Amino acid sequence: MPAGLGADRRRATGPGAVLERVGATVATWSLRLLLTGAAVVALAWVLGKLWDAVLPLLLGLFLASVLWPLTRLLRKIVPPALAALLTLLVAIGVLAGLTAILVPQVTDQWSDLSDSVGSGLKDLQDWVAGPPFNLDAAALDNVVNQAVDKLKANSSSLAGGLLTGVSTVGNLVVHLVLALVLCFFFLKDGPKFVPWMTSWVGPNAGGHLAELSMRCWTSLSGFIRAQAAVGLVDAIFIGIGLWVLDVPFALPLAVLVFFGGFIPIVGAFVTGGLAALVALVANGVTSALIVLALIVVVQQVEGHVLQPVLVGRAVNLHGALVILAVTTGGALAGIAGAFLAVPFLAVLVTIMRYSREQFLARTRPAAAAGGVVADGTAAPAATPAMPPGALPRRRGRGSSQPS
Repeated sequence: MPAGLGADRRRATGPGAVLERVGATVATWSLRLLLTGAAVVALAWVLGKLWDAVLPLLLGLFLASVLWPLTRLLRKIVPPALAALLTLLVAIGVLAGLTAILVPQVTDQWSDLSDSVGSGLKDLQDWVAGPPFNLDAAALDNVVNQAVDKLKANSSSLAGGLLTGVSTVGNLVVHLVLALVLCFFFLKDGPKFVPWMTSWVGPNAGGHLAELSMRCWTSLSGFIRAQAAVGLVDAIFIGIGLWVLDVPFALPLAVLVFFGGFIPIVGAFVTGGLAALVALVANGVTSALIVLALIVVVQQVEGHVLQPVLVGRAVNLHGALVILAVTTGGALAGIAGAFLAVPFLAVLVTIMRYSREQFLARTRPAAAAGGVVADGTAAPAATPAMPPGALPRRRGRGSSQPS
């Protein structure tokens, strides 16, 4: 070996060369992370500008994931368009019937609740006046008067907020109508979307797109159905407890708990807190404490039994990630963001897992054969490519896509 070449190699492996390579690696990855972050921010900005179109699209997709089993059953005996239309009519009929049952109960019990507000507030005042609070009547009246004064001072802002709320309700109605229309097309032409997309991207990427779409659909539909089952269990137990305690609006509150269950962990607790507040106003402190204890017990059963068994099998997400996703989504987009956060996270995790499988299949030869890699762990089998226009076969239980 020439002397000059040996000296260059020694210099290339010295401390300075190592630090130079480390600095270059850090700088390269920092630039990549900055570019990736900029792309994410730009995508979030575009989605924010197109939110009025994106929200109905997502809601329609969620409705389609819930209604697809009935549509798939009807497609065996009627044409796809008629099957989708009948499914939507059944869903709307169920909601209309539920509303027809709940509204008379609310109107009939509203007067009783109004009459019990005065006595409930009196009991609350007596409870606060005792230990450990020891607030006398004068101090409590002072707090109430300050609250009334603040309401009067902010009456204009409250009126503006009310108008904003009315506008928000109007936008929500428009979004729901668009979501129903999109849901009809998803139910009618859903099985054609994946072949159509694979025909555009080509045979190489088509197989990956079809497989990834199938996995995302399975994860999304599985999450919706599992969360509906969890919400139903919460609503049944909390509703029975409210009925036994003779709390007004027991059935409407149970239905509210069911719909709140679609926001994991947080939704059922918030709606259960509303039930405890109604129990406090109507029946007093003891009834409210019993309702709170019931909510805590139901939440423990949900967190330790229902969520791991039902939702965990569908999306396999840790509870801390679920809480963080709900909090972040609620901070960014309110109730809609809290509702969409966990399904979005489930789809994102599905994409990351599939990308990891493909990375292992390309970088570790044993992974492509489903063998054992160098560290002794079993490697997942690579996903075979699919011809364009071919639908992937269903993977496991919970799949809602027709084969």
